[in-house]
Amino acid sequence: MAYDSILIANRGEIAVRIAGTARSLGYRTVAVYSDADAEALHVLACDEAVHIGPADPSASYLNAEAILEAARRSGAGAVHPGYGFLSENPGFARAVQEAGLVWIGPPADAIEAMGDKARSKARMEEAGVPCVPGFRGDTGDAALIEAAEAVGYPLLVKASAGGGGRGMRAVRTPDDLAGAIAAARAEAANAFGDDTLLLERLVEDARHVEVQVFADAHGHVVHLFERDCSVQRRHQKVVEEAPCPTIAPGVRERMGEAACAAARAVGYVGAGTVEFLLAGDDFYFLEMNTRLQVEHPVTEEVTGLDLVELQLAVAAGEELPFAQEDLVLGGHAIEARLYAEDPSRGYLPQPGDVLAWEPPPGVRVDHGLRSPGQIPASYDPMVAKLIAWGPDRETARRLLLRALEETVLAGVRTNRALLTAVLRHDDFVSGAVSTRWLDAHPELQVTDGAVPVEAAVGAWLGVTGGDGFRLSHRGARPRAFAVDGERVVVQVESRDGAATVNGTAVTLRGAGVRRRLRVDGHERAAQVVQDGDAVLVRMGGAESRVAPWVPDPTATSDAADGTVRMPMAGKVLSVEVTIGQAVTADTVVARVEAMKLETPLVAGVDGEVTEVLVDAGDAVAAGGVLVVVG
Repeated sequence: MAYDSILIANRGEIAVRIAGTARSLGYRTVAVYSDADAEALHVLACDEAVHIGPADPSASYLNAEAILEAARRSGAGAVHPGYGFLSENPGFARAVQEAGLVWIGPPADAIEAMGDKARSKARMEEAGVPCVPGFRGDTGDAALIEAAEAVGYPLLVKASAGGGGRGMRAVRTPDDLAGAIAAARAEAANAFGDDTLLLERLVEDARHVEVQVFADAHGHVVHLFERDCSVQRRHQKVVEEAPCPTIAPGVRERMGEAACAAARAVGYVGAGTVEFLLAGDDFYFLEMNTRLQVEHPVTEEVTGLDLVELQLAVAAGEELPFAQEDLVLGGHAIEARLYAEDPSRGYLPQPGDVLAWEPPPGVRVDHGLRSPGQIPASYDPMVAKLIAWGPDRETARRLLLRALEETVLAGVRTNRALLTAVLRHDDFVSGAVSTRWLDAHPELQVTDGAVPVEAAVGAWLGVTGGDGFRLSHRGARPRAFAVDGERVVVQVESRDGAATVNGTAVTLRGAGVRRRLRVDGHERAAQVVQDGDAVLVRMGGAESRVAPWVPDPTATSDAADGTVRMPMAGKVLSVEVTIGQAVTADTVVARVEAMKLETPLVAGVDGEVTEVLVDAGDAVAAGGVLVVVG
């Protein structure tokens, strides 16, 4: 099973992270890339790179034949799938091994056994692992509706073959069940090619706690303690930490033993994660992720282990170099996922150009970004992970807050304001959160506020030197700027070489992105990035874009009324209306997808559909017209 070269069948931060460990151990690394990733960081992080197709994942990162051909052409001896894409595809695992390559992952049979949620829970029950009451006999909608009464409300309708919250709907009353089943089936079929569903009792106010397990091919199975992943939006994790801040030592021991029992039940080898719901001292099996997890760095930080190094060793046939009693927890680690998305608009993805990117000092940052670079619309909107370790939880929390404030990421909107709001919230500080907590606090779902106009315009003047504005005169003159898209008129003058905006003295000091902005004698750290005629200014957790105001002679006040446009570049999943159909403002007219997020689009006005300009499956640019209502 020896090998000396590894093809990484993934992209972005996880491909960079795997390449880092592999190269440090002397392995030759091979990247694969799509058209959208030709200049991506993971391509530069490897010794060799092979093009595998267009941006659409189904034609590149999900194209098993193209990846295997890349392995053959590059002479790679092993394949590491990372997470996502083909990492939990048993057919791909078998194909890799049939091609004579080493698969750096669990056995295909184990992936298959845990990939079907219904069958995996039956096997877990046989192994004595606690499971949530539910129903796994989907023979049609009627069977699910009949079984729901026995399961009890509230309940979850879940895709049997899926994960990551796709094909999942919470149902609180019988009246909502049929609609939830239909929606979950459609989403599951689109995401996984399998619309089989199961029902589970909804365990409310529970924590999402998962246990990292590791097994070798010699029969040794250990757990590396637990991670708490309770801060979630739409069943997607946002903030993770290790260890769980509220778990009792006895529960930790029992949960770790249950996770190891789950791994043994399917003949597991390699890195895996067993996920549980924790309610008080009771816990219930959710699923097993048969791969490395996005949040694995927090486990590395509190155990001192490199999980990728362990994966490579186990795949080469080596025994685990420790026993359970050798493992100890050290300190506390918290990870925040930085997404290119707008929480204030339903977490709408925000692909686009990265004008400047500088990771913060003092913490671990896993990322796949270049500066300047691009965040493609075809892939997941997570762009970086910030991981802070401290001797205690409070120290780790403070360090992570500071790191988020010092991160430079200009050009796209992110969830940074949400992350800082979460970390500052009294509930998070005390550890009193559950899987429903973030959804129950919509006030946290915000983006960065605006920099005061005087500071923002003053920074623009400091960067551009006025750019044609005659500032050598004495006396204020009115000037129009576009500040965050809005026309703003300010009084600008120069006095002894310093700009004054609306009577406020503003001075920009320093060079590069990280600068100092003095406003009325109060100096603060600021991030300043020029983008053509515009300047992006970030200060004190707020961010604004400033440019000279240029009127749009074609703009009209009602041009968008009744015109449903694509909010971001993406694909049309379905068109829900036809020409001549009467609709109301909240009628869903189409469903679209970008960066793995499905978004329903509504008519916006009452009226009749006059035009339908797209079909399901069409790729549409941002701003493209889909439907017109007259």
